[in-house]
Amino acid sequence: MGVEGELSAVARQGSGSACRSMYGGFVQWIMGQREDGSDSVAQQVEPETHWPELRVLVLVVSAERKPVGSTSGMQTSVKTSCLLKHRADSVVPARMEEMIDAVHKKDFAAFAELTMKDSNQFHATCLDTYPPIFYLNDVSRHVINLVHRYNQHYQEARVAYTFDAGPNAVIYTLQQHLEEFLQVVKHFFPSETNGGLFLKGLPVASTTLSEELKQAIGMEPMVKGIRYIISTKPGPGPRIVEEPSEHLLGSDGQPKESA
Repeated sequence: MGVEGELSAVARQGSGSACRSMYGGFVQWIMGQREDGSDSVAQQVEPETHWPELRVLVLVVSAERKPVGSTSGMQTSVKTSCLLKHRADSVVPARMEEMIDAVHKKDFAAFAELTMKDSNQFHATCLDTYPPIFYLNDVSRHVINLVHRYNQHYQEARVAYTFDAGPNAVIYTLQQHLEEFLQVVKHFFPSETNGGLFLKGLPVASTTLSEELKQAIGMEPMVKGIRYIISTKPGPGPRIVEEPSEHLLGSDGQPKESA
């Protein structure tokens, strides 16, 4: 096990999701077999350079604290959800193989369908938990409907959604569809207050939507349903970032004193 593997094992003790963040690109979390969890680590499937056309939009619905934390929620699901056990034993292993194959082949249609189905099933286990856990809200469900109607209009999976333990949507698409779908989001989730701050991250050129597409989607706009959007793409793992030298200078151009 390399340095990243050792750090991944340490990170997992604080958060399962954190163990995957020790690598860049596409990463799988290996369950492991040992009781002490020492072999439950992340492993890189492909680097971030593998699929340069893949783009990500994070639709931020709410930044408020969740009523049920993901750790305590999962503990309750493990104790009470029969669906979760079936999912872990019979569904996830095969889906992982299919997903890894889709990533290797850069097969977006397969990647998109697996991503959305697995997100839906995860939230089904939340509903199957007793008492049930509701991470998705009305805006989240609006996003889900929007994605499916958009894909149905083109008769192919051009966009995919996934939700973790919260209402914010992570959208995957390819570069050639990014501008149009971002404009779709802006049209059906108009913002009244964010102005130019509505889109953050990597720049995306604006475009015009056809009336045919608007009518095909046929949903009522949800004003201010989305607070802001982050435009990004698969990136590298953790890196040491040196503070730019200009940040170390005062307004007079002289070096700042150390705090």
